[in-house]
Amino acid sequence: MGDYLTPSELPQPKLKRTNTGFTPNQIIALDASIPESAKHIWYKYSQLKVLDSGKRGTHAPDSADVLNSKDAFEQSFVRHVETTLARNMYNCDNLAAYQAASETIRDGLLIDWANTQQKQTVQDGKRVYYLSLEFLMGRAMDNALINLKSRDNTKQSLSELGFNLEDVLDQEPDAALGNGGLGRLAACFVDSLSSKNYSGWGYGLNYQYGIFKQMIIDGYQVEVPDYWLKYSNPWEITRHEIQIPVDFYGYVYEDHDPNSGVAKKVWSGGERVLAVAVDFPIPGYNTSNTNNLRLWNAKPTEEFDFTKFNAGDYQQSVNSQQRAEAITSVLYPNDNFEGGKELRLKQQYFWVAASLHDIVRRFKKNHKNNWNKFPDQVAIQLNDTHPTLAIVELQRIFVDLEGLEWSKAWSIVTKVFAYTNHTVLPEALEKWPVDLLGRLLPRHLEIIYDINFFFLKDVEKKYPGDRDILGKVSIIEESTPKQIRMASLAIVGSHKVNGVAELHSELIKTTIFRDFVKVFGEDKFTNVTNGVTPRRWLRQANPLLAELIAEKLNDPHYEYLTNLGSLKNLEKFINDDDFLKKWDSIKFHNKRRLAALVKEEVGVELDPTVLFDVQVKRIHEYKRQQLNIFAVIHRYLHIKQLLAQGISVEEIKLKYYISKASIFGGKAAPGYYMAKTIIHLINKVGEVVNNDPEIGNLLKVVFIPDYNVSRAEIIIPASDLSNHISTAGTEASGTSNMKFALNGGLIIGTVDGANVEITREIGEENIFLFGNLAESVEELRHKHIYEGVQIPGALNDVFNAIESGQFGHPDEYRALVDGIRHHGDYYLVTDDFDLFLETHQKLEKVFGHHGGDANDKDHLHKWVKKSVLSVANMGFFSSDRCIDEYAENIWDIEPTNQ
Repeated sequence: MGDYLTPSELPQPKLKRTNTGFTPNQIIALDASIPESAKHIWYKYSQLKVLDSGKRGTHAPDSADVLNSKDAFEQSFVRHVETTLARNMYNCDNLAAYQAASETIRDGLLIDWANTQQKQTVQDGKRVYYLSLEFLMGRAMDNALINLKSRDNTKQSLSELGFNLEDVLDQEPDAALGNGGLGRLAACFVDSLSSKNYSGWGYGLNYQYGIFKQMIIDGYQVEVPDYWLKYSNPWEITRHEIQIPVDFYGYVYEDHDPNSGVAKKVWSGGERVLAVAVDFPIPGYNTSNTNNLRLWNAKPTEEFDFTKFNAGDYQQSVNSQQRAEAITSVLYPNDNFEGGKELRLKQQYFWVAASLHDIVRRFKKNHKNNWNKFPDQVAIQLNDTHPTLAIVELQRIFVDLEGLEWSKAWSIVTKVFAYTNHTVLPEALEKWPVDLLGRLLPRHLEIIYDINFFFLKDVEKKYPGDRDILGKVSIIEESTPKQIRMASLAIVGSHKVNGVAELHSELIKTTIFRDFVKVFGEDKFTNVTNGVTPRRWLRQANPLLAELIAEKLNDPHYEYLTNLGSLKNLEKFINDDDFLKKWDSIKFHNKRRLAALVKEEVGVELDPTVLFDVQVKRIHEYKRQQLNIFAVIHRYLHIKQLLAQGISVEEIKLKYYISKASIFGGKAAPGYYMAKTIIHLINKVGEVVNNDPEIGNLLKVVFIPDYNVSRAEIIIPASDLSNHISTAGTEASGTSNMKFALNGGLIIGTVDGANVEITREIGEENIFLFGNLAESVEELRHKHIYEGVQIPGALNDVFNAIESGQFGHPDEYRALVDGIRHHGDYYLVTDDFDLFLETHQKLEKVFGHHGGDANDKDHLHKWVKKSVLSVANMGFFSSDRCIDEYAENIWDIEPTNQ
């Protein structure tokens, strides 16, 4: 142990400057050291702009030149096949074609990316950094082609080279960097930051495995590893020169400056890993502005212990490597046990520490130690509580490493951070045991206690003698064991807190954060309703509908995709039967595409003429997939009763039920038993219904496994009706409701989340709302506990069928049924069940007996008109509008000059 150095004593790796981000003064100094003959050659062949003289290479194209010239694309494609992939025309399959095409597109994209980074550095404006533990990006190639407006050229070039673009696109795996709405929102936001010409970076983790790949075996969800990086990822640029050391464990001691005598805290960490940067360029639409998504890989400081290896201890020799790489191995490691909790906390600190040091390094390059300018140059958005340790880390950097006085450092920190809350459920607010955090990050625990001490002193001055409020707003929860409330820390350390829909933002002020509103005042709390990017969720997911809209708006360049409010002009064509028929035929085409996916994945034939009733999202009791499947069971039981009475299928269609396919999808967290039970029930109901020869196409039930972005791009455009039926007051916003409505699918939903604002925009007559309101929920829950749960007769029939073993052994579903019958029905299934059934009866009369007949005037003039009016009024729900609101009201940033 004598010669052993702790991580904090190890030499700090020097960060090398990359080929972007030089200021004009730095360029002048460097330019003088380069011989004229060398500069001449660079000017001649460089594809990048030379900003000191305005010169460009004589054949220095931007991305448009590279990607919109057929000859240039084909030349680059062949070069990549032969030199990057070491293949030739005889062994170039679809995978090789995808890789070569991606490299070609990336080449063009990187020109814009490098020029953007250089331009933003020179302009030296404020930059926003979006910290999200998830970025659910989906496939990159098609999105890049759309944003760069080079899809047609690429399709034609690939065709001439012997490939079909759709087959090539299918070779790309979904980037498993996220799980649900949180990650998809972050992906939409980085797209909009680029498209709206803001200077903005995303920061996240480069997971090797996604949360899991979902398989359905005998009706059960089975989790298998989702290793999405089977092949090298052409969209990532690994920055081996950017390696940031991140420490864990160790101890804290005081060091006294021999000159001033001032005491300084020093953290001597006990374990070090390196954060290695991986960059993903994010192109904007209708602009050359290309921002960056920087993800971090965890690597050991040394590959393995050579001494242990030579001694034959092979397992221990690579132990440090395995411990390091585990940090970025899996999205959301299971935290049902202590080791999993520690790994998750390690992930969060590793990510924010690397990101903060990268941000500070970039600031110091241009502004040295002028820390007063830091809030004018840097805005950091915390997407949920996962990155909250960034607040503590920045305070540590300022106080411990840069020598700032505590209050000055804290003043800067609170001007920089803003926090987005994504839940109204108190149990969903993140907490960490004090003991765990103190062991892993001892200095950070000290800083958290200091932040809490100074904050509570201020609260006590404002409310002397009110000990009750001190306990409610304290960052430390005096429970057993003691916990750190991360949401409280995020509020105290941020200058703005926002919810993600109007109802949600009001609810957090009156429920989970009401005591903080009392302390800070209402001005600190604001709302930014979520949105989605129309480039991916209309142009990419639904190209035929996007094309029809462009045609009717006389917009051949698809300008409406960055000005979504212009969809309002579609209302002019609401009585044009020819237009309505085209609209409906596109929906039918999309339904056939989804039916093909279902046949391939599940083996069930779906009739595309029937109503496609869809609920795809994370499986959770509050999202109430159980309410939906109970209603499906009720429908099946009633149909069977009618058939037993001698009523024919055709008569049932005319008098009782239209034909329908109920389509489900979504993942349950591995440790969430109730959610996995719901998935099992859906699949078992599907087995019974789909194999019942009496039913025909009256009813089908399918569960599409492994729901992800690529599957959403097929499912969403095919939906006639989508379910957004959470218990009122539980869904923060939802963005899938926006995607479905933007694609012409009508919504059945509760008055919850963004459904409220969607209703306001598209009109109550174009959405099917039901259920108890948020203000009634607590009273109903109280009645359930003290007066018992009243089970409606129709729901009781469903429970009896489940308990009779009609859908498998009843013990499989006992917890699900008992939770409603005997344990308070927390999510109010009993209160909303009959209302849900009634609303279905109403909407099915509007849909009519379509039967695939494009000349069905009744269907056109009722359902299809509502579909058009829904799309025409979705302009508000663009993520571009969100980003503009964040920029103006929270970040105080302006678009860069293009």
